[in-house]
Amino acid sequence: MSFKVNTKAELEQFFCHNLNAINEWIDKAQAALPQPLTSSVDVRESKTKFAPVDHNMYPAGFNNLCSKDLLFCADHFRERFDQIKPNLNRVGILPESHTKNKYYLDHLYKLKSTIEMSDANVTLFSPDANLFAEVGGDVAVLESFSGHKIEIHRAQVQDGQFISYTPGVKFDFEAVVLNNDQSVPLEVDWKSIKTPVLPSPYVGWFKRQKIHHFKHYRETANKFANHFGINPDLIQAHFSYVENIDFNTKEGLDELGNEVDKLLATLPPGSSVFAKASQGTYGMGISVVSSGEEIRSMNRKGRNKMDVGKNNLKFTSVLIQEGVETVVKYDDAPAEVTIYLVNGRSSGGFMRTNPLKGTQANLNSQGMIYQKLCLSDVKQDCDHKIKEAVYSVIARLSTLAASYEMKELME
Repeated sequence: MSFKVNTKAELEQFFCHNLNAINEWIDKAQAALPQPLTSSVDVRESKTKFAPVDHNMYPAGFNNLCSKDLLFCADHFRERFDQIKPNLNRVGILPESHTKNKYYLDHLYKLKSTIEMSDANVTLFSPDANLFAEVGGDVAVLESFSGHKIEIHRAQVQDGQFISYTPGVKFDFEAVVLNNDQSVPLEVDWKSIKTPVLPSPYVGWFKRQKIHHFKHYRETANKFANHFGINPDLIQAHFSYVENIDFNTKEGLDELGNEVDKLLATLPPGSSVFAKASQGTYGMGISVVSSGEEIRSMNRKGRNKMDVGKNNLKFTSVLIQEGVETVVKYDDAPAEVTIYLVNGRSSGGFMRTNPLKGTQANLNSQGMIYQKLCLSDVKQDCDHKIKEAVYSVIARLSTLAASYEMKELME
């Protein structure tokens, strides 16, 4: 099949010179769908393509964004809040219960500060009784890695509203920003909540699957590519999947190994694939393999890593994804770019580097380093405007796919 855009170099030029038309296409498709308030998209760039390899609707790395990008995030938070109610200013953030993860607390501080920059009053709260059992009170006063003070107030639900346990502390939220991925669902009757909750509480990892996301991304990328005459292989990683696996008992490992071999047979020699838990997060439940036999002969340690994730979530479905070998480097270490989006707009980003890993490896693992990065600083041979356009478009397409996914999960 003949395409107007056949190579990575042609793709970069096309995105840079047609960015307005591309964004208009995405905006039109997005207008009919629910929109994630926040997203982060991991983008891999190889010698031949750009591809999103992960999408998170509850990102936990606002502390890794540069100050310039946080201003863009604040503007886009304000755009979304005004869509709910003009001049909306009372916002609650419902976080994870990571009281001991000081880096996550740095993130919370930056998320709160950024929303405050959008002219909103912000309170951190949680209905998770376990969080407050650890601290022995109705207000958790915590300190982040960088020394920032964090206060999280205990909440209960009354008449469809979150109410504070602490006398004299009034919530009156006009919007709730959910920053809890619900690997285990919170004990809240979300249908009773009258306050808008963003992103939707129905798209947590207790219900969401990476398999479904990448099915939606494939459809979205193919439609986009067909409209603009682009070879769709330039903007996506090939994938397959296997369900009903038990890594503990080895049930389904032969089928998984066979499916790995099938996908590898379609890729260039020397390729690898990522076997990812379909509900995995925080880089957990991932193995990089170059043959199906590596799956079939996986030892106990490897199977344990793939069996259970955050909050003891049991993994039973696996996404098999083409390993996109990164050509991006920072201080001579392999790197990948993560783009943050607020209200569907590319608003910032950072580089994840890992000097302990190779260019085909999972960089979201022990040894990783986050490098602050303004979008306009994504440079290679002085082509930062091109790189900014490409990463932004790929991230927006991934978030558009997440919107189709949200619609399906909320029906």
